Amino acid sequence: MRDADREALPSSDRLEMFSDGVLAIAITLLIIEVHVPRAGREGLWHALAQEWPSYVAYVVSFLTIGIMWVNHHGMFERIAHIDRGLLFLNLGLLSGIAFLPFPTAVLAAYIRDDDNASTAAVVYGLTMVVIGLFFTLMIAYLRRHSWLLKDGVRPEGVRRAGRISAFGPIAYALVTVVATFAPYVALALYGLIAVFFAVGSHTTAPG
Repeated sequence: MRDADREALPSSDRLEMFSDGVLAIAITLLIIEVHVPRAGREGLWHALAQEWPSYVAYVVSFLTIGIMWVNHHGMFERIAHIDRGLLFLNLGLLSGIAFLPFPTAVLAAYIRDDDNASTAAVVYGLTMVVIGLFFTLMIAYLRRHSWLLKDGVRPEGVRRAGRISAFGPIAYALVTVVATFAPYVALALYGLIAVFFAVGSHTTAPG
C-alpha cells in the first residue's frame, strides 16, 4: 500500500476508546450476579460461604476480561490505522466479551447442580472459544495487513503473538470437552488459562 493511501486510513484511537467502554461495562456487569444471601438459622457466615460459586465465577471472569483488556490495549498500542475488516473482527471480539457475564451467571447458578453443571461449564467454555478465536483472527489479520501497524513493529513479533494467542481457543476447546464430564475441574482450568495469559500478557501483543 502506498504511504498516501495508508495515511488516509482512519486512526485506531476511536476504536480503542469504544472497545475500552465495552470492556468496562462487561467487567462491571459481572458483580451484578453476586447477590447478598439471606441469613438462615446457621447464620450469615454460612450463607456467605454457600455463595462460593458466584465468587469463583466472578473472579475467573473478571481476571479473563481484565487480561483481555491488557492484551487488547497492548495490541492497539502497535496499530496506527484501522480498516473495515479490522472493525468487524473487533466487533466480534467485543460481542463475545459483552456476552460473558451471562455464561458466568449460568455457571455460578448451576455448577452444583449434578444434572446441569456440565451444560453450564460447556456454555462458558464455548463462549471463551469464540472470544479467543476473534482475538487470534485479529492478530492474523494484522499480519496480512501489516500497513495498519505502526512503523517498527516487527513481522516476527506479530507471528509470535499469533502463535501464543492461538493457544487460547485451543486450550478452551479442550477444557470444554473436559467440562462435559468434570465441570469442577473445567472451572479450575478456566482459571488457570486466565492466569497463564496474565503472567504472559505482554507476549500476545504483536511487536
